[in-house]
Amino acid sequence: MNKWKLGTFFGIGVYVHWSFLLLVLWVLLSGGGFFSLLFVFAIFASVVAHEYGHALTARQFGIGTRDITLYPIGGVAALHAMPKRPMQEIAVALAGPAVNIIIAFSLALFLLVTGTWVLDFNTFGGFLTSVLVGNIVLAGFNLIPAFPMDGGRVLRAWLARSHDYATATDKAAKVGRFFALVFAVIAIVKLNFFLLVLAGFIYMMAGVERR
Repeated sequence: MNKWKLGTFFGIGVYVHWSFLLLVLWVLLSGGGFFSLLFVFAIFASVVAHEYGHALTARQFGIGTRDITLYPIGGVAALHAMPKRPMQEIAVALAGPAVNIIIAFSLALFLLVTGTWVLDFNTFGGFLTSVLVGNIVLAGFNLIPAFPMDGGRVLRAWLARSHDYATATDKAAKVGRFFALVFAVIAIVKLNFFLLVLAGFIYMMAGVERR
């Protein structure tokens, strides 16, 4: 078994892939303390919420979800199918980032009301501020039109309004691969191993979707 079940919520099982442990190990070996590890778990809780945004929106269109799996580079909601109507696909794609924006807004409201908005990471307010920023980054990054990320799916759905589905997928996949190559160059220049892995994942998945 290469993944372990964390639980079932809204009728959808949530799993964590064994490779997720590599991220936890990396945080510990890099000298990250308790708050760093807690931050990782908080962000991935936001990732789970993000994927439920996709899954529950897809359910409104009669599409089920097999499960949600967490990997070191993010989460994947395994939908049984993607909506064939462009506007439905756009709604499903945007639901994930929308959840992160709602989380960020809720945290901002809480920090403002309680007066705990500080930048010191090792404090309660600083920790929540970091989670807030993390959710904004999650939403923004996922909206980049790099298929098969959320922004790329919005691009594909938009192209499908004037092209057949296969052509729209082909064009969106090529844009996704272009962004993957850009990310790879930046990763090499910045010596950012995580971004390099992410670039490879996007490039590979764009090819899978294209085929």
